[in-house]
Amino acid sequence: MKELIYVFIGGGLGSLVRFILGKWINAFHNANFPFGTFTINVIACFVMGLIIGLADHKQLLSPASRLFWAVGFCGGFSTFSAFSNETLTLIQQGQNSTMLLYILLSVVLCVTATFGGLLIAERF
Repeated sequence: MKELIYVFIGGGLGSLVRFILGKWINAFHNANFPFGTFTINVIACFVMGLIIGLADHKQLLSPASRLFWAVGFCGGFSTFSAFSNETLTLIQQGQNSTMLLYILLSVVLCVTATFGGLLIAERF
């Protein structure tokens, strides 16, 4: 039960930070580029790398802290951080074909699913 609470609180915090930071970043420009989301995804990937490094490689974070930050906060802040971490894991495991397939399918299917959802919503 504790694990669920760590993930829940971390996810809520990550979502709030994403919302506030995204609005703040987007207020600085008019360009037709999602600077807020782009910046957040890059930050989230960096944070995920730090967390994995500190928790798994250096053993400086407890399992509870890892859950809070990696699964909760980064999961709420950006799912792209999880995608990036999984891609890096595949590279480290030497599974280059799987890694390339994962990247290609993730990008193509996610964009297609978003487009499909928009089409379905427009037709209702």
